[in-house]
Amino acid sequence: MNTIIRRAGAAVSHLLLLVVLASPAAAQGTDELDAYWAEVGRTVAEGDFEGYGALYHPDAVLVSLGSGRSYPISRALTGWKQGFLDTAEGRAEAGVDFRLTQRLHDETTAHETGIFRYTMRSGGNATVALVHFHALLVKKDGKWLMLMEYQRGPATEEEWAAAAGDPAEE
Repeated sequence: MNTIIRRAGAAVSHLLLLVVLASPAAAQGTDELDAYWAEVGRTVAEGDFEGYGALYHPDAVLVSLGSGRSYPISRALTGWKQGFLDTAEGRAEAGVDFRLTQRLHDETTAHETGIFRYTMRSGGNATVALVHFHALLVKKDGKWLMLMEYQRGPATEEEWAAAAGDPAEE
């Protein structure tokens, strides 16, 4: 019995040591990913089309359950370009905010789940879209790049409010 207790105690000690040693890396990864999402928000708000496109891996894919399609992000960017130009030239105001509900990552890969709120104001009209999404990112040459954006479908204001809590992180 004492042997079992000692082994269990040793296992718990090793587990705690791993958690303590991994925490700085996890915190750094989260900080870097937070900076990534802030940069997405900045590029949308400023209409920085080139900067926005640079946040995606060259082979990135957009999966849209709403449209029932999957296609290269380059095609999606072509469709979104006019909105960026209108924002950059002051004909529109745009913004995007993120509420992340699950964050799984290591030093070079990340899977982020949550809801984004996209707003566009143009010519007296305002559009707000709340969308459940998953993002798969890779870190290449020290920079996070989105490899896949999966837009699962519309979210509600209630879901947006509920997502304001701390995300589950592993």
